[in-house]
Amino acid sequence: MDTQPTSKNNANPAGDFNPDTFLIVEPKTFEDLKIGDIFRAPSRTLTDAHASAFQTVSCDNHPVHYDKEWAQKRGHSAPVVHGLQVLAFTAPGATLFPHYIGEVFIAFTGLSCQFLKEVHSGDTLYSALEIKELIPNGKTGTVVAGVTVYNQNKELVLMGEHQYLLRTQEV
Repeated sequence: MDTQPTSKNNANPAGDFNPDTFLIVEPKTFEDLKIGDIFRAPSRTLTDAHASAFQTVSCDNHPVHYDKEWAQKRGHSAPVVHGLQVLAFTAPGATLFPHYIGEVFIAFTGLSCQFLKEVHSGDTLYSALEIKELIPNGKTGTVVAGVTVYNQNKELVLMGEHQYLLRTQEV
């Protein structure tokens, strides 16, 4: 019985393994993307350790992010997770998007967002990118993606937009 892998993305004992073709998903080109394509990230539950690590990296030492008493005296139910940390959950790399477009990706060129609800340690976040616009321009094309982050209560906590520059198939 032949048990050798047949997919070009699998290693085989014959020795023709190529790490360049060992892909998580089959790649897409700019032309393969469609308006409405959605790329989701796995859900993540934020912990105090995540918030502390981000505070250390960002150097943002505002007490609203770590002082429960300070936060509660000012109307917050708990310390508030840094907004930029929530925004980081929309990073393309948090989804499979870069695996689909890895060979045609040139740059992440822009972003905007609105913070709609507070996020606290213990919240579970669900983020997604949705292709909203594809703008070809010769050898490159711009992808405009809407980004959303929901919490475990089905509340939209962040919405915004990313822009990426990709190579096209035009030569």
